[in-house]
Formats: sequence, C-alpha cells, structure tokens
Amino acid sequence: MLYHAPGKRREFNAFVLDKTFYGPYDETTCIDWTDDSKCFAVGSKDMSTWVFGAERWQNLIYYSLGGHKDAIVACFFQEGSLDLYTISADATLCVWGCDTELAQLLPRDPDKKARESGGAEEPRAEEIRGTANPAPEESVGRVRYRKSSRHFFNKEGDFTALTAAAFHKKLNILVTGFSSGMFHIHELPELSLIHSLSISDQRVSTISINCTGDWIAFGCSGLGQLLVWEWQSESYVLKQQGHFNNMGALSYSPDGQHIVTGGDDGKVKVWDTSSGFCFVTFTDHTSSVMAVTFASSGQVILSASLDGTVRAFSLLRYRNFRTFTSPKPAQFSCLAVDGSGEIVCAGAQDSYEVYVWSMQTGRLLDVLSGHEGPISCVAFNPWRSVLATASWDKTVRLWDMVDSWRTTETLNLTSDALAVTFRPDGREIAVASMDGQITFWESEKGTQTGSIEGRHDLKLGRKELDKVTAKHSSKGKAFTALCYTADGQALLAGGASRYVCLYHVGEQILAKKFEISCNHSLDAMEEFLDRRKMTEFGSVALIDEGTGEEGGVSLSLPGVHRGDMSSRHFKPEIRVSSLHFSPTGRSWAATSTEGLLIFSLDSGAVFDPFDLDEEVTAGGVRRALRGAEWTRAIVMAMRLNEESLLREALESVPCADIAVLCSSLPELYVQRLLVFLATQIERSRHLQFYLMWAHQLLLLHGHSMKSRSVSVLPAVHSLQKSLQGHLSEISKLCEWNRYNMKFALCLSRQRGMKRGAEESEAESVSGSLEGAEQ
Repeated sequence: MLYHAPGKRREFNAFVLDKTFYGPYDETTCIDWTDDSKCFAVGSKDMSTWVFGAERWQNLIYYSLGGHKDAIVACFFQEGSLDLYTISADATLCVWGCDTELAQLLPRDPDKKARESGGAEEPRAEEIRGTANPAPEESVGRVRYRKSSRHFFNKEGDFTALTAAAFHKKLNILVTGFSSGMFHIHELPELSLIHSLSISDQRVSTISINCTGDWIAFGCSGLGQLLVWEWQSESYVLKQQGHFNNMGALSYSPDGQHIVTGGDDGKVKVWDTSSGFCFVTFTDHTSSVMAVTFASSGQVILSASLDGTVRAFSLLRYRNFRTFTSPKPAQFSCLAVDGSGEIVCAGAQDSYEVYVWSMQTGRLLDVLSGHEGPISCVAFNPWRSVLATASWDKTVRLWDMVDSWRTTETLNLTSDALAVTFRPDGREIAVASMDGQITFWESEKGTQTGSIEGRHDLKLGRKELDKVTAKHSSKGKAFTALCYTADGQALLAGGASRYVCLYHVGEQILAKKFEISCNHSLDAMEEFLDRRKMTEFGSVALIDEGTGEEGGVSLSLPGVHRGDMSSRHFKPEIRVSSLHFSPTGRSWAATSTEGLLIFSLDSGAVFDPFDLDEEVTAGGVRRALRGAEWTRAIVMAMRLNEESLLREALESVPCADIAVLCSSLPELYVQRLLVFLATQIERSRHLQFYLMWAHQLLLLHGHSMKSRSVSVLPAVHSLQKSLQGHLSEISKLCEWNRYNMKFALCLSRQRGMKRGAEESEAESVSGSLEGAEQ
C-alpha cells in the first residue's frame, strides 16, 4: 500500500492511501525505494522480487524477478540507479542490472490519461493490475533486468539461515545477520569479506546502519538484545539486553534515580531512569523473580524467587552478598523490607507461611503462621514496625514486629485478597480483592473507612477464544497491583487489562485511566469480537495454521495466565503485573506484557496556573523586575506557573539578595519553588546560583517543612535526585582531573631528576676532561 505522508497538503486525515499494488502471492518481507522515490522494490516469501513504479510510467508498471530458492530477506537499489541486489534466506545474493536509468523513465501521455479519465473506454483489467510492461510504443523502450552475477555466503558449509540484512548505498557496504548469531560485513559488488563476528546465541532479527556507515545496530529478539558495533575499531558503542520473558516486579530507588525489575527469566536488572539504560544485571536466581525491592539506604536490592531463595545484592560492589532460605523448600511470591532495612519478610505460595530474616546475620528469625491460603502480598508500614500480609483465605493480618510478632488485627474481606499497600504516612491500608473491590482500612484501629468498586473500570478485553463477551465474563475482573502516589492522595491500580486506573482516595472516584498499550497483536486487546474473523464454523483463531494437526487449537485450561505454552504459537495476553510510584512524585512505572513503562508528569508543556487573578500577567512580572521588586515578581511568576517566566525572574535576582528573598517568601510557595529548583539544577548551567537558592530555602524554612513532611517529601526527593546526578558526574570528572594532575607532576619530577642527573654527569665529564688537559 502506498500512502501520502502527512504534510503534502493541509487537510484533515492527512495520512491518505494513494495506491494499492498487487503482485506477490505470499507475505511481503522487505521494501526499498530508489533515491528519487520514482520506484520501489518489494520482496516476498514466494521467492520473487517485484519492482513497481510509484507513478504510472510508460516504460515501467511493474517487473517481476525470480532466481531464488528461498524467501526474500532483503532487496536494495544501488545509489542513483535501478540496479538491484536481492538476498534470500538460503544466503544467496543476486545482482540485477537494469538497462534503463532513472532519468529515462517516461511519464504517461497526459492526453491518453485525460481520455481515460474522461470516460472514453474502460481500461483493460490487465492494464490496471499491471503487465510486465505496457503496450509497446515505438519511441519507448521497455525496462528490462538481467542477472549479472550470483554469490553464496555459505561457502564453507555453514548452512545457517540468513535472517536480516542492511545496505549502505554510499559506501557499498552490505551487513548480513544469520540465525546462529553471526554477522558478516561485505563490500559490494565483489562481495569481499571485511569483517565477521558472533554477537549472540540467538538469531539476528534486524540490522540498521547509521548515515556515516561507522556504526551498525543489531537487534536479537530471542534474548532482547540491542547492540551497536563500530566495525572500524571493532568495539561496542552500546550493549543492552532486556528481559527476554515477562517482567513480573519492579521498585523505585529511594532517590528515584534507579528502577529495579525482576523477570520470568530469573534476572534482576537495574535501570537508570534518566537514560533508560540497564547498567547492571544479576543472574543468580534459577527461576522466575516474583518480587524486588530497595532497602531504605538505596544501596541494597532484595529479590524473591520461585527457586526458594531471597537474595540481597549490593550496588556498591555489584554482587550477591546475602542469600536467605527457608528450612523447607518454599516458593516465595512476595517480599517486604522494614524502614530500617534490618528485617526482611517473604511470603510463600505453597506453605501458607511468612518467613522473617535478619539482614545483618542472614539468620531466620521467625516463621509467621496463621493464614489458611497462599500468601499473595506483604507490606511494611513505612513509619512503624507493623507488617501486613494478604492471603487467599479472605483475610489481611497485621503483625507487630516489636511484640514478638503477635497478630494485632485481622481484617476480614468478602473475597480473596490479591494486593495490599500502605499509604506513605502509614495510617491507611488499601487492599484489592478478587471481587474487584478496593477497600481502605485504618492501620491502627483496623476499621474500614471506604471502598471502591473497580470491576467496571478495568474494561477487560475479549480474547480470541472466549465464548462469552468481555462484559459478562467473570475471569480476571480484579486488580492485582496497587500503589499510592507519593503524597498519598491518589491510588494507582492495575490488573489483567490494558488500563491503569488512578483513583482519588478522599472522594473514592476514578480520576483518570491510562492506556498502556494499543498493540493489537496481543490477546485481550479488543473489547468486542471482530466479525471479520468469524465464519459459519466459529472463530478463525481456532484454526492452527502452522501445526498440521487435525484437532486445531485446544482451549486454554482454567487458571492459565500467560497463554497456552504447549501450543505451537500463542498470543501473549496484555496485563499489568506491578506498579510503583516514584518517591519524587513526578512519575510512576508499570511492568506489563510489553515491558517497563514510565509515565512522567511534565508540567513545562502545560499551562497550569496557580491562584490566578487579573493582575497576574507576564507584563506585570517584568514591570516588577524592572522596579527591583523581586519577591513580588517571583510570586507572580509562580502563580502564572510558566517555566520560562519563572526562570527569568529567579535569574534576575542578585546573589546577595537571595537570603533576604527566601526569608520573605510565603510558605505557600516554598514547596513549588523547591520542585522548580530541582528541575533547574538538573538542566541549567547556572548550577551554583540555583544551589544557593535551594540551600537558603532549606535553611530558612526547614523547621516549618518538617511539620508537613509527608507532603513536602516528594519535592525533597526530586531535589535529592538532581543533586545526586550532578555529584556522580562532577565527582568522576574531578577524580579524573586529579589523577591527570598527579601524573603530570610525577612526570615533571622524573624529567627534572633525569635532567639534573644529566647535568651532574656532564659536569663530572667536563671536570675529568679539564683534569686530563691539565
């Protein structure tokens, strides 16, 4: 299908279908354009390559090329020419020469086109669908292709399938990837080998070359690898690998700079939130990682796995320094660490017990029994030594750590408990149950304060094999992940749906719904059944095309969450497995079927005024700045809440007046100014200037902010994140400069010593010569 890209004309629905071309009988695998976009080539699984004219040329409508014995993987035009390279999966390269240049393509006769559009006679069907060439005219020579050469990559008997290819037209460099993880770099048209390397155990799925031809990017979907290779220096520019299976858990670091994730592949990965790159991977677990969390120090990561271990990893030395196990084998499904980082708790699925360990010694302190079903979630009170455990026995139990792990309260629910979480101030508990309800409880008294009916907010999709509509289906209509926002005023909830719901806790209403995916290749994405996929015998999805079995597709067993693994091919289902809000209060993250998603609050792009009236304008702010009324100008700029205006007002203040202005600033604006300073410290080059502002604000308003620490905590965390980022960058630079200066000093001393030795030696030689002359 050929579309007009948006921007050709100003119109609604600018993405317009222009033409539809027919030719290949099987799936199309690759497309390449000529340099002037007059023609394009299409490769197909039916072992043929087709050259189409983007417009109806007199001497070319389409041209079909054969000669391969396997599916076409890639096809490329040469620079400024219609000459063509085609590559098939059996590692065969064909070079096609064309007898026509691009400038010799002739447009159709406008008079003939006008006659056809004027309704003279209907054009023949074969003319519309295209023939090898239009009816010959005396002045027009038809485009013809000739196979000039054929090359084989598997000359040494390595019969691995070719899976991906990329071509740099200016340098004539061809990069090919194979199913064994190898890649080759050749120079065309002689096909001389430049470089060859194995980069993975899985097949190379896709290849791309940058515009200069120095860097080559490889993607391996089997292991989730992304590699950038500089072939001239033979070194890696970028080397990243994600979880090659579903992510099951995540957690933010206390400063909001890092995110740790655990997956079904048994790996624990730590990601940088600013760059999005993974910088360390721990592979000690031998089974799926079900829960991960940071200790309060931010330097220790804990993970619980189905292999029966809870492991502690250090971010200073990047190693597993503590392993916690149970007396008898147990599959751990949830994990929690108290506020001091001394007590570690994990809940088991099969033994219905909660195990308690000491972080310092690694010894098992106690085993909490009392639940009559699998433990689904555990959570610690952030401010008190109270542990909440949720179970499938329709109860949530509160355990006091100080009083010999005695059960203080038992909260009875109407259905199985799936998730439990504490509010950041520790005074409220939210519990998600199997019937789709979220209930709120006071943590001290154990009384219920409210509930939210969230079953209809999830909006589950209908799977391809479901017999019942999504509206009447009772499967999975419940939240499995809960998380309070940093200020505790709202609650995030997600489950087996493509939506994440944000509820206002005080009003107990739905505030916003986030759609995490629009990918319809995942199952349970459509709310209604697609009638195009229905036949008189049932859904087309019941036909298993690739298996060759007579039985077709068997229906999935009850309780299967991640698709039927025994099937030859299956569609993964969309779901949210874990949610966590950033301590800075500016973003939240979710792990879903598609991976790790981060939603950020960018207030700079949105006009969000605060306490606005008629006098607060940009002109009023600038008049106050010209009159040296600094406090009034800053307050007016913060009420307008425009980043550029507030930055202009702050940077106009003399450094000597910062302390006086901070003392006279109203308490209402201190928190908002701290959030703004955190973003400017991260972005601006005036680092010392904004650090002086932050220092004076915290010095003068610290006592008043301590009384409302819960609401101010996100702003302080955001400021801490910005300072920590600068500290790590500048400290590395300063250490490097110190080492360089030490090296220069040592080198100069050595040279001075060497020069002194040479001078003394010269003096002794000259003295001996003088003595000899005398």
